[in-house]
Amino acid sequence: MKSISINTSTARNLLISAVAVIALIILLLNSAFTVQYGTVAVLTRFGEIIGDVNTPGLHFKIPLIDQVLRYRTQKVVYETLSVTPYSNASNADYQDVQVDTNTKDGQQVSIRYTVRFAIDPDKIKDVATSLGTEAEVVEKIVKTDSRIWVRQIPRSYSANELYTGNIDIVAEEIAKRLKPIFEKNGLILDEFGIRAIQFTDDYIGAIEQKQIEAEKVKTEEFKAQQEEFKKEALITKAEGESEAQRLQETTLTDNLIKKLYIEKWNGVLPEVSAGSDTGLILDLNSTK
Repeated sequence: MKSISINTSTARNLLISAVAVIALIILLLNSAFTVQYGTVAVLTRFGEIIGDVNTPGLHFKIPLIDQVLRYRTQKVVYETLSVTPYSNASNADYQDVQVDTNTKDGQQVSIRYTVRFAIDPDKIKDVATSLGTEAEVVEKIVKTDSRIWVRQIPRSYSANELYTGNIDIVAEEIAKRLKPIFEKNGLILDEFGIRAIQFTDDYIGAIEQKQIEAEKVKTEEFKAQQEEFKKEALITKAEGESEAQRLQETTLTDNLIKKLYIEKWNGVLPEVSAGSDTGLILDLNSTK
């Protein structure tokens, strides 16, 4: 009985020792953390940010007490889509549905756009304090403000202005609105771009019909111009032929007179009469 009691006690001690070793290993493992390239990290303790920003490398913290917040310093992409987000239609880091809005003349449009940004490494602690995690940064600033201005700015333009190519102007105006907001919140706006503006089928049909009618008008105008050119060409041709004929007739008449004169002349010089009263006739041939 004594031997069994000793063995049981030894087994219990071994178990406790093993558990203690495992717990110590877990604590040691939890006390170290790594920061990957392209990211930084801050530590929070009981909800408060402590210490400096942790750059890429190996770092230590108090296990079970300190929490690690990681932020990418690389460029992050937020994108709106016409399909269900995260359905393998895009490689953007954060995906959302497209924005629906109206133009100045009341046409409904759907806008797909992309925001590329980065968190300013020098303002990581401010970002963590005021906004939270990277996902919260996207939700509170990138998503919210970009969707607000994408709805507002196009309302200053007519559907025709957007349809015929003012997309870049609209995108630049939205970017100008977003840039100071991003800077104020510790973000760097790298690029804002509108990828597509989708109009309703009815509007597209109406535009296409107008384009067809416009092409018909241009075709008729071209035909009218062609007929006018032909008319002017015929007039010019007729005038030219008339003038050529007139000149030809004049030239032929002079030559013809000379020819007839030569053919009719018999080599006898004309006689000269002094008049009926004198009775004098001069015969030049008699002088020979």
